[in-house]
Amino acid sequence: MEGLVRGSASVALRLGIAPLVVGLTIVAFGTGSPELVVSIQAALSKSSGIALGNVIGSNISNIALILGMAAIVRPMAVRVGIIKREIPIMIAVTAFLWLLLYDGNLSRFDGIILTIGSIIYPIFAYRTSKQKETKEVEEEFEEAFEPSKKSVWLDIVYIVAGLVLLVIGANVLLSGAITIAKQFGISEVVIGLTIIAIGTSLPELATSVVAALKNESDIAFGNAIGSNVFNILGVLGLTAMIQPISAAEIRPLDMSVMLGSGVLLWFLLGRRFILDRFEGFLLLIGYAIYIYTLIPQ
Repeated sequence: MEGLVRGSASVALRLGIAPLVVGLTIVAFGTGSPELVVSIQAALSKSSGIALGNVIGSNISNIALILGMAAIVRPMAVRVGIIKREIPIMIAVTAFLWLLLYDGNLSRFDGIILTIGSIIYPIFAYRTSKQKETKEVEEEFEEAFEPSKKSVWLDIVYIVAGLVLLVIGANVLLSGAITIAKQFGISEVVIGLTIIAIGTSLPELATSVVAALKNESDIAFGNAIGSNVFNILGVLGLTAMIQPISAAEIRPLDMSVMLGSGVLLWFLLGRRFILDRFEGFLLLIGYAIYIYTLIPQ
């Protein structure tokens, strides 16, 4: 996973893509690749509940669990303008997904629409990155994402090896989750919303916590928000194009929490543009309560 992200980011930087764009798109998409592979394999295995639950659960954990933990490690201030623009986009994309799921499934046509959005999104990020940001923010992203001085072939090896290991790991995770669901009589959707969602969100957790420790809070937010947008547009878009996804077992509560967590984050940051330890603790408490609602009573 690390090799895939490192190699992809390095190649993008060699091609002259701004570090800010790399942080908001390439790295976010890279850390979201486990969700993509798991969801596609789950859909092909006729386990659409896991495919959709994985994305919804991952998006909830990216905000409530990951940003919550990162804020507890170190309060995070947002300085970059594009982050403040990205949060409304994330909320709008989440609401649009809810609208598409109104009929109980994601069709191939819905998947095409979402996939087109996944192409438009990085183009938008690229164009907005050309607008003037603060010098501190530019230096933060440039320091975090420096072009590799090693051979480009080594970057390609990292990417290929990362993809191979990713597919193998996703197969193991998916087969293990399905086995647990069958043995304990747990819904595949619940497995997707919890075990698989947390498992596939570990790259985002590592990236965001390390960024918080290094006082690179814009990167932590950019990674989580960018991953959420990619999960909906790219992951569900491509998955639905391959195999339509049923949303029969997804509760309105699950969608409400996914949308509500984005709105709550927007509200918390809109006051002082900082996520402090107390607010991070509240996010974790909220996540724990949500997980409790998934436990069979």
